[in-house]
Order: sequence, then C-alpha cells, then structure tokens
Amino acid sequence: MAKILVIEDEEAIRENILELLEAENFEGIGASNGQVGIKLAIEKIPDLILCDMMMPEVDGHGVIKALRSEPLTATIPFIFLTAKADKVDIRTGMELGADDYITKPCTPQELLKAIAIRLEKQKTISRQSQKTLDELRTNISMSLPHELRTPLNAILGFSELILSEYQVLEESDILEMIGQIQTSGHRLYRLIQNFLLYAELEIAATNPELLKEMRNSEFSCVKSLLSQKARQQAKHANRTDDLQLNLQDSSVAIDSVRLAKIVEELLDNAFKFSLEGTPVLLSTFVENQTFILSVKDQGRGMTTDQIAQLEAYRQFDRKLYQQAGLGLGLAIVQRLVELHGGEFKIESLPQQETIVCVSLPV
Repeated sequence: MAKILVIEDEEAIRENILELLEAENFEGIGASNGQVGIKLAIEKIPDLILCDMMMPEVDGHGVIKALRSEPLTATIPFIFLTAKADKVDIRTGMELGADDYITKPCTPQELLKAIAIRLEKQKTISRQSQKTLDELRTNISMSLPHELRTPLNAILGFSELILSEYQVLEESDILEMIGQIQTSGHRLYRLIQNFLLYAELEIAATNPELLKEMRNSEFSCVKSLLSQKARQQAKHANRTDDLQLNLQDSSVAIDSVRLAKIVEELLDNAFKFSLEGTPVLLSTFVENQTFILSVKDQGRGMTTDQIAQLEAYRQFDRKLYQQAGLGLGLAIVQRLVELHGGEFKIESLPQQETIVCVSLPV
C-alpha cells in the first residue's frame, strides 16, 4: 500500500483528498501546514507528497526546498496542488525539484492519474537503481577477489618453488621465476593503489577544504613529464613503436603526481584495448586558457550506452575478452578531472577509433 502525504492548510480540501486516497487503497497522511508536513515527511518517508502552494508560515516552495535538501526525502515524488498556476510559479516549482503541478480545482480522476504516473515512474527509477546496485555488487564480487588472488597466487607459488627446489633449479629458471614474482607484485601493488586512490577521491569530493587544495595546485613543464611517462607506459606494454606524441608545453592546475596518473591510466587503457601495431596518439594543446589532453587509439572502442554507463568497478564484455583489472582506470581519471574543475569526454566508434579527452584549467 503506497503511503501519500497530503500537505494542505484548508481542512475540507485535505479531508476530501484523504478520503479519496483511502477509497483507492492508499495510506493517506494529513498535514495541516508546511512545517508539520516537513516533519511528517522525514518521520514517515511517504511514497509521494501532495502539497499546497499557498500556505502561511512555510509555503510550498519552502516545503520542497527543505525536503530536497534532506537526504531521506530528496527523491520522493512531489506534486504541487494550487490555485495559483502562472508560468513563473510553475517554472520555480519545477526548478526546486517538483515532479508535477496540478491546478485546483481538479477532478478526482486527474489527481489519481497524476499520482499513478509519478508512482510508476518512481518504481521504474527504483528498479533501475537496484539493477545498477546489483551489477556493481556483482562486478566487485567477481573482479576484486580474482584480481587480488591471481598475482598473489603467482607470488606465493613461485617463491615456494624456489625455496623448496633451489638446489636443483637452473639459475635461468630461478631468474625467470623472480621476474614473474616481481611482475605479479607490481600488478598487485597497482590494484591496491587504485582501490585506495578511488576511495580517497570519493572522500575528497565531499570535503571543501581538500577540493580547494586540489584546485589550487599547479604544475609547469608538462611536456617533459608527459613524454617521460608515456614512454614508460609504452615500454611496459611492449608498444614502444606504436606510441605517437604531439605535445605542447604548458602549465596546468593540477600537481605532477595526479597528472601523471591521468596519463598512466589513459595510455594503459589505450594499449590494453588496441592491437599491437596500431598507433596510440597522446596529444596536448592549450585553447582559451584550457589545457587539453587527449589519447586516441584504434582499438575495440565503446558504444554510446557503455560510455553513458561508465563508472567504478564496471567492465564491459569482461567474460568475452577475459580482461584483467578492476575497471577503475577511466573512473579514476574522470573523478580526478572533475575534482580539479575540468571536463572528461569520450568519443568512440566501436572497432574503429576512441578518443578520450581531458580538459583542465591552465
């Protein structure tokens, strides 16, 4: 049974609406003014709110401002009921977060139809949110244990073999195993660092002092840093011949560590999802006091839907391509750019070309 809060200072109208709701198998809750309505909304958490506009002390605009600023009530469907319905009031109500606007007097059918539409829309949103949450849980539960266990197993397995069989093993075999241990250790270290970094960025997003500190940072000599970092990434991916650089020097409003991280993740992604022998181009230039960095590859690419669904711990076609990683790379880049007051954009034609573009203040 859906719970509906009716905030209306005229008792006769309020009681009529509550009777109608009861007859239609809704649970109706009445509030005689805006202040009482705000309190009841937070206490009862209704499925929908019907609110009069013209009320003493706290009017409809005051009610919706208060409820939209409260996390518990911020997403509850909200319908204004009012005799005042000029365009300015309607626009103001919608800008404050109202879902609908019904002019009094209205017929019971009009009111019930508006309620039904908003409740159904909220159900759809809830289902989609639950689906996204379930997918996120699945992605984390599938990828995190596997991605941590795989390099750890290699480290433990090879080290145990060396310890137990070192007397009979060839030196070349031991060196090869040590190399595998080091590679696995680096992979495990990077996974953990990315996991911690993303958590740190999520905390920073809600901390005004940290945000201010991040946006006040600055770094010059961009060309030298990016050139060095790009060559390191290409060497690590065995794609030195595929790397192309077109770099313009500049200063940028981000520190060197975070800028290097952006390039590391973008190039790692480009090399991972494109074939050896195809070019990967890193470019930078300055336009209208904005530093623009882009990475272009000719790899697998992303669909429009995949770009729209980009988020942490999400990997697309993971089973199909047997890819490694936690799906944090692009999410970290996007968060870093946003927190520094920049923009992040992806343009892609699947199986043809992908361009990831980052814009940051100079």
